Amino acid sequence: MVLILIIGLDVIGENPKRFAVVSWYNGKLERKGEFTLYRLIRFIRAKKPDIIAIDSVTELGNDLRKFLRALPPGTKLVQVTGRPGEQRSLQSLAREYGIRTADRFDPYEEAKLSALLVSKGIGYEVLAFEDEVIVKVTRGRSHGKGGWSQDRYRKRVHNLVRDKVREIEDRLRRADIPFDLETEEKDYGLARGEFRIYASREELAGIIRPMRGGDVEVRIYPVERAELGFAPLRGEEAVRERRIVIVGIDPGITVGIAVIDLNGRIIALHSERNMPVGEVFRFISEIGHPVVVATDVSPAPGFVEKIARSFKASLFVPRESLRVEEKNELLRSLGIKVDDDHQRDALAAAYKAYLRLKPKLEHVEAKLKEAGLAKRADEVKALVIQGYNLGEAMQRVSRRERPKEEEKPEKGPSVDVRPYLRKIRELEERIAFLERENEELRGIIREQRRTIERLERKIADYDEEVRRKILRERELEAKVKRIETLEKQLREAKAVIERLSKDLVKVKRMNVVEIRGSAVPLKVLRVLSWRELERIEREIGLRRGDVLYVINPAGAGKAIAEELVERGIKALITEKPLPGPVREVLREAHVPFFTSDELDVKRVDEFAVVERETLEGAIERLLERWKREDEEREAEKFLKLVEEYRIERVKELMRRAEEESKAR
Repeated sequence: MVLILIIGLDVIGENPKRFAVVSWYNGKLERKGEFTLYRLIRFIRAKKPDIIAIDSVTELGNDLRKFLRALPPGTKLVQVTGRPGEQRSLQSLAREYGIRTADRFDPYEEAKLSALLVSKGIGYEVLAFEDEVIVKVTRGRSHGKGGWSQDRYRKRVHNLVRDKVREIEDRLRRADIPFDLETEEKDYGLARGEFRIYASREELAGIIRPMRGGDVEVRIYPVERAELGFAPLRGEEAVRERRIVIVGIDPGITVGIAVIDLNGRIIALHSERNMPVGEVFRFISEIGHPVVVATDVSPAPGFVEKIARSFKASLFVPRESLRVEEKNELLRSLGIKVDDDHQRDALAAAYKAYLRLKPKLEHVEAKLKEAGLAKRADEVKALVIQGYNLGEAMQRVSRRERPKEEEKPEKGPSVDVRPYLRKIRELEERIAFLERENEELRGIIREQRRTIERLERKIADYDEEVRRKILRERELEAKVKRIETLEKQLREAKAVIERLSKDLVKVKRMNVVEIRGSAVPLKVLRVLSWRELERIEREIGLRRGDVLYVINPAGAGKAIAEELVERGIKALITEKPLPGPVREVLREAHVPFFTSDELDVKRVDEFAVVERETLEGAIERLLERWKREDEEREAEKFLKLVEEYRIERVKELMRRAEEESKAR
């Protein structure tokens, strides 16, 4: 059993708009409470229901389009009371389907009825989007201004756009989804690619994903309908209310449409260039409701399958694709001329479907005459085509038909059958003539088939030659791309070699200086952190008397400064000033610290040296200066203590003098 979640809505009030919300899941109804439009959209996005049921979409007012755009993929909005202009009240629908009603002015009761009716397949889905999607593939960043490197970057991006367009094209072909593609070529690649895909957003899920923020962007734009469409949730509802037809479709750049009724009579023939899925849907809807959508090729094109799904109609596919001579013969038997091959193919598909169903339809008609339901023949036939057995279909139609007074048959005058006999003889002679003509035409067809086979062999040979030529061109193109890639890698390698050569010269100079003893090697830390200390300890070791060089000491604290003092480093040199807490700890411990500007440090990557004489002199001067500062500080402390003692002594003498004066 398929479990679905249905949300029933009804408006409670305006300014702000508030909704009563009821959920239906597996037969269980639950009152969810009162929601504003904003909270309702958030609730729907979180729950992702299968259907949103409302008695009339006009209750959403100006927010209808906004609401439809906000629905998650796979969620349908259903107007329960019928298509516009044919709506019925919720109460009458509930009574018809055996649902008990309570207070019609209670919004929660209205929301509950909407959910229950939809659970029985009643209502019309609101179609806001065409079964078409625009996918645009473009570059994601600006190329910048001029220059050789910008040119290379631009070419690379255009190649990436081309690769993404080819990837999407390949995925659509493998998924058998019809599409049109427009591209703009540039730099042997593509500046942009725009797909018009004849599929819904749900069908593209997992096939195409949007991309933003990189070198290539992929954006997906569903195509909105100019006017909202309404499609029945169940085919039998449309059968009851609209004209029942069989539709043949020939897809392509020019779309052919043929519509016939259940007696094989032609109702409409139409062909139009660049006709989108939505226009095809509207054209057919204005004529009637199709119970069969047919194609003349096997397997069925995705375009035709989409139309069949939109109408919830059966799909007719011939066992093998109809041949041209078979289609022409079918048109001659019908005695009709068409404007172009697209109308011919569509009509052949529709009529072939009718011929396949004809024995069943004639049997149904005979049974209906016996049962007195001849007036509702089309409705019963449509239900049988949809999969009901004859008994169920007749029972459903009988249940809906209101009782009428039986008309008494009137006895008419006797009929003269002689004109009919003459007509039968004429038709028999006509049939004999047509059979002879048919045999002659079959001979012509056999000759044309032999000619076609000969021409097809020639085409196959030509195609093979073209294929070999294309393969050679592709191989050449691949080799050219490979050469470009290798040249790029060679240029990059030369640049790296040049940089490393310069660094090597510097390192050699520093090694010579270090060996002579005129320079002190420094141990380089990227940042002053525990992890970096562990790395230095692990890779090259950290001993007492080492001089450390820190590139970025920002963020270091008191604890790590105490650790450096504990390890007994000789001095600390940084590219940027030390944080205050670190300076205080090092100053207190008499560990010298300098910036690289003060000592003229020479560094290459992970190596750094400083002139020994410069370092020793700087350390000596700094320690001497700190010593003087400490002595001055101690002297100040001593003078301060003497002054404090003097003040206390004066106070004590004054206190004693007062006591003696009081005693006298």
